[in-house]
Amino acid sequence: MTPDTDQSTVLHFHDVALGYGDFTVLKNISLNVQPGQVVALMGGSGSGKTTLLRAATGQIFAQSGTITAFGANIATLNFHELQALRTRMGVLFQHGALFTDLNVFENVAFPLREQTKKTEAEITQIVLDKLEAVGLRAAAHLYISEISGGMARRVALARAIVLEPELILYDEPFAGLDPISLGITAQLIRNLSDQLNCASVIITHDVPESFKIADHVYIVGQGKLITSGTPDQLMESSDEYVQQFLKGKPDGPIAFNYPVTPAFENWLKKRKP
Repeated sequence: MTPDTDQSTVLHFHDVALGYGDFTVLKNISLNVQPGQVVALMGGSGSGKTTLLRAATGQIFAQSGTITAFGANIATLNFHELQALRTRMGVLFQHGALFTDLNVFENVAFPLREQTKKTEAEITQIVLDKLEAVGLRAAAHLYISEISGGMARRVALARAIVLEPELILYDEPFAGLDPISLGITAQLIRNLSDQLNCASVIITHDVPESFKIADHVYIVGQGKLITSGTPDQLMESSDEYVQQFLKGKPDGPIAFNYPVTPAFENWLKKRKP
């Protein structure tokens, strides 16, 4: 346990470096997430936001530094311990990851069937309640191919919260939503954190909606943590990167082109005659 955390900390990164193989995506990352908090992780495309989510769930491990979830060092857990830890988390994947051969109801019911011993009556009540929360109770019988992309996103959200986890990780939860659904979804994330006292981490590009509901914001870019603070603090920041990102300015330190890496250079050499 590092000095800036306490026993109630749900998720903690301490001086973490993350990457794939020899390539480091992010370094010197430190962050805290507490129960009941909505925390936004923001940055440009390719800045490493989703990499942070993968590290939080133990899909990848830190190259250096320490990641703890519910007080446990993720890197030291065996397979069964990691699986048990993940049952305390809910994840809304970037592309939904819904089962296309199941209807809406069965998609949301899937975690309950896999991880609990609830009766069919209990499962029906819980699933319909969660679908009601995302405005899709009357779509329970439809298959994924029969609903829109925005509706599918809301189904995925219902599935992520069906077990009422202590930590919910949202990967681009506002993508593909119309303005009304976007606002409702943002408020639902806020309400869930307040009602369940669960921690919510949002990976997002959407500045206005995120700033309305977030308690704390971390902005990553240029391979590191650029800054963090409350939405009000960041809006007043004089940092050029922060201002370019928040205001969508075309000119500034955020490069449009994906950075050249050793892996790309090696690939390119092999392509040349």
